[in-house]
Amino acid sequence: MLTNIQRTGLTLFLIGFALFVGSLSLSQYQLTDEVLTSTVKKEQLAGIQSATADMRGTVYGSAFGFVRDFKAAIAKLNEGYKARNEKDKIINDDYAFPVTKAASIGFFPDNSLLFFCLSLLLCVGGALLYIVPKNRQMPGIKNNGVFHNPATNRGWIGIVIGSFLIGFYVLLYFYPEYLTNWVLMFDPLSRLLNGGPASQWFVYGTLYTLAILVMGVRMLVKYRGNPYQQIRTVSVMFFQTCFAFLIPELLSLFNQPAQDLKNMWPLDYSFYFDYRLDQKIQAGSLGLFLLVWGTALWLIGVPVMTYFFGKRWYCSWVCGCGGLAETLGDPYRQLSDKRLVAWKFERVVVHGVLVFAVVMTVAVLYTYLSGQSALFGFLDSYSLRSSYGFAIGSIFAGVVGTGFYPFMGNRVWCRFGCPLAAYLGLVQRFKSRFRITTNGGQCISCGNCSTYCEMGIDVRWYAQRGQDIVRSSCVGCGVCSAVCPRGVLNLENDDESNRMPAINPILLGNDGIRVRV
Repeated sequence: MLTNIQRTGLTLFLIGFALFVGSLSLSQYQLTDEVLTSTVKKEQLAGIQSATADMRGTVYGSAFGFVRDFKAAIAKLNEGYKARNEKDKIINDDYAFPVTKAASIGFFPDNSLLFFCLSLLLCVGGALLYIVPKNRQMPGIKNNGVFHNPATNRGWIGIVIGSFLIGFYVLLYFYPEYLTNWVLMFDPLSRLLNGGPASQWFVYGTLYTLAILVMGVRMLVKYRGNPYQQIRTVSVMFFQTCFAFLIPELLSLFNQPAQDLKNMWPLDYSFYFDYRLDQKIQAGSLGLFLLVWGTALWLIGVPVMTYFFGKRWYCSWVCGCGGLAETLGDPYRQLSDKRLVAWKFERVVVHGVLVFAVVMTVAVLYTYLSGQSALFGFLDSYSLRSSYGFAIGSIFAGVVGTGFYPFMGNRVWCRFGCPLAAYLGLVQRFKSRFRITTNGGQCISCGNCSTYCEMGIDVRWYAQRGQDIVRSSCVGCGVCSAVCPRGVLNLENDDESNRMPAINPILLGNDGIRVRV
């Protein structure tokens, strides 16, 4: 049952969320010469002004009508260029987002800061009022009712949440012009941190960080009796806030290449793209440091750190994707598929993505160094990186990776799509001191460990047999150990040689004493 404080918090959160979402429809839009002059390249300005002449003087009540007419005008202009064989004049730039943002008029743009403060204050404050009172309950990890709650059992609330997340990612990646009011709301914060106006990616980064911080508080309350989970949660909150959000924004403020210092190739698949390499080289010593640091991180840091600590050092303590999964996604961890067929599919897909990332990067570097666009005469680097960015960087990592939390569990991207997780997993599986040790004689087969394994590992299968768990997919989150009522599971780093010891000939288990022959 909810307390009065929790009911108040939930009400405030829903009001703030409704205000935040509803703000998208509050602007009007009017195209003027000043708007076009401030957003369009000089060499394309005259043509676009002529093509959009009919829009001048019209005040649009929604972004949908404005964007529709603007895109239709650009398409008609390009058709004319093609008919006259003036292909060099064809407009490939997507002006819809900057033009729509600049054309916003009315009450909302003048009061966007008020909406920003009010909606976020209600959302964050309401969420904390809902979360913090749980600290008054008796310590202990509670997952009461997760298979009966419509929000966490693929019920109607989960469907609504998942649909919202999927829709948000689709707009973010492919139609940001419909999010212009949110971008306007975040402009003051962006100018404070990086000295420039907000983009859809700044909005996303801010919301991403807030989600980890607020839901991180929930994790701290839920796992307050487990020091490992407490420290791990504080770690992902710190790295996301400082390394992924604040430091890159401050680098931009000082006109330096913005880079998440904890992110690395191949997760950061564009790290070796030509424009990013040029940006770092032109930035001088700091840019070269960022290039060397990012390269050393995956080339040296991954094998060394994974050897000593397993992939948990990154996936469960540092990574932003893992941080969102562990905090925002924690209520859905029980939804991960534990079937053998899911594991077989996972191994093929995630390693396939890693191979795709390697081939694409080799092709991109070959083009950068040689000036030729095709590797081996048929692998076009531009097509490869465009395909990877669309299929993996946008659809898999964003739309599916986060939007499917309420349907497939919180580690969809980490299990099936993350190339860095595949790389870390290979090192962990074959050359690491990390393992989860088990005591089969103490296992009561309650199934908690398997139920709450976010990576879809049937932990109980190993525990019942007293076998160490050495799986490339395990991220070492330690929740299986935390929810075990008998202390059967322990995360350990020990001598690599005895990492997978032979099964003892005499086993003491739930079915008595057995002798293996």
